[in-house]
Amino acid sequence: MAIAMASASFSLQLKAIEKCRAFDSPTSKLAPAAGFGPFSSVAVSFSQGRLSSSRTSLVTRASSATALEDGGPSEAEEIPTPKVIIDQDSDPNATIVEITFGDRLGALLDTMNALKNLGLNVVKANVFLDSSGKHNTFSITKADTGRKVVEPELLEAIRLTIINNLLEYHPESSAQLAMGVAFGAVPPTHQVDVDIATHITVSNDGPERSLLYVEAADRPGLLVDLVKIITDINISVESGEFDTEGLLAKAKFHVSYRGEAIIKPLQQVLANSLRYFLRRPTTEEASF
Repeated sequence: MAIAMASASFSLQLKAIEKCRAFDSPTSKLAPAAGFGPFSSVAVSFSQGRLSSSRTSLVTRASSATALEDGGPSEAEEIPTPKVIIDQDSDPNATIVEITFGDRLGALLDTMNALKNLGLNVVKANVFLDSSGKHNTFSITKADTGRKVVEPELLEAIRLTIINNLLEYHPESSAQLAMGVAFGAVPPTHQVDVDIATHITVSNDGPERSLLYVEAADRPGLLVDLVKIITDINISVESGEFDTEGLLAKAKFHVSYRGEAIIKPLQQVLANSLRYFLRRPTTEEASF
């Protein structure tokens, strides 16, 4: 089903996202937008049913600043890459959000409160451990309808809120994330080459839908823009997964055209449209 536009009740968050697009400029540095805390790296899955958000240990902002002044973790200590995954496929009734940052995450009560401020309910929360660290998962629904989140603008607001909160309590992670330029205390030391980082593939996933995979340099508002480009060529986004990890964003979308899998010529049109859009800043700069 095509994804609807976000409701007016989230206009303030959407305005904050628009302001974040100044991040496209490599020299821009933005303070956290109102309503969003500092951010850490995030992997968000835009599939129907899973929306994960992670929050760092409940340390005060003053403690975080002190850690930076003192040099943060020792050089010998490896800082884990924060990940936020928003999954829309695993649960038909809720969006699942998973947050991972090694073993550094606390109870994430502040993250849950921030999500509630977006008009969401956290109906279930779980924590599990594996070799990659502690994973915090939340099942989230909209407070007014009790249903999962499908609006791309609201999903992006969730993603940015989680990253903001994560960077607030773990500023040492901001240099690992593309979002660190806009929201972090320490911006990344290098930028990803857009041409090298962009990968797009489209394949059939049964007779009624296709699977679109996109990997690109991350930036605020990317999820909303990807969905807009897809729907602008009359392709429906049924579900998906959006992950933010380090400097890259990885998205998987289940898409269809008039209820059927996308034929080869239209697959090429879709891939070319997305590739042009993702590389457009470099192309436009080079054309002048």
